[in-house]
Amino acid sequence: MESETGPFLLLMTFSLVVAAAIAVWPELLPPSVILLPLTLGSVTLGPRQLPWFVVVSLAFVALGVPRQSDLSARLVVSYALVFVVGFIFLVISFRRTSLGVAGSRGESMLVELRDRIMRVSNLPRLPGDWYAEVVLRSAGGTPFAGDFVVAARPGNGTRLEIAVVDVSGKGAQAGVRALQLSGAFGALLAAMPPERFLDAANDYLIQQDWAEGFATAIHLSADLTTGAVEVRSAGHPPAVRLTAGTGRWSAVPSEGPALGLIPGTAYAPVRGLLRRGDAIMLYTDGLVETPSRDIGLGIDRLLGQAERVLRSGFDSQGIESLIETLGSRNDDRALLVLHRR
Repeated sequence: MESETGPFLLLMTFSLVVAAAIAVWPELLPPSVILLPLTLGSVTLGPRQLPWFVVVSLAFVALGVPRQSDLSARLVVSYALVFVVGFIFLVISFRRTSLGVAGSRGESMLVELRDRIMRVSNLPRLPGDWYAEVVLRSAGGTPFAGDFVVAARPGNGTRLEIAVVDVSGKGAQAGVRALQLSGAFGALLAAMPPERFLDAANDYLIQQDWAEGFATAIHLSADLTTGAVEVRSAGHPPAVRLTAGTGRWSAVPSEGPALGLIPGTAYAPVRGLLRRGDAIMLYTDGLVETPSRDIGLGIDRLLGQAERVLRSGFDSQGIESLIETLGSRNDDRALLVLHRR
């Protein structure tokens, strides 16, 4: 409480001094100077102190109006603008009440939430003969997205579990739900056997009872010793894989309903083997679908671009190039590549 009272009293004193100066020296200080302490208060004070600070500060200014010897039209307009801006600060303070934190603290919380979404996308350390890269892009360039990647290597063993998830909605609208699901799905991925992960994720999402509570996902389980892989899909675009012997990329057909729609769903695996030089790519529909192009044509374009860009090898620059040249910037995009060297 003491840490909150100190700034409040300091800013209140500053506001009183500024209001008194406006009343005493109107020819030197316009009424708009009071906006300086109001702005500082909006940044530093919590939702309990800010409304009182705004009201009292505007009262200080109003008490000084009768001392003005010449209330010209310009001065009246200045006072009116001050009270309009003060009302805006008051509305902002009421909107913050539901969050319960000051402006700077609220921004810090959002930064922490963004960083957590980015951390869950970090891939575990892999053996030297494996390479993996993940790239995320959000709609409109915001730091919050409805697409995310979770990965785990349970017990630092021989299995790598990866899930690419697309939450309903776009950008910041889906960011909160993506944050909640990323934490839950990350825990499930590390704790559940591969054949149970999507089943458990589906059950979890149904229990949330969200109005638009569905998500698509694709789950890859890879044995880092033998190269055996299993792919399970929940309403998600198919994975694509590179066969080193032919140098061609092809889609890996997999089916299953989206998460959060049908209780008790079982997701069948598609099994394969990644040999030396092979690779597999997981992505979200934002990479292959646009308003003017259906997803089938988008997948064909992805295959062609992957064959061209990654022909000389796998590196972060080539994978960044794929996500920048494909899909729509108005949709969230995620891309993950796993390559056996």
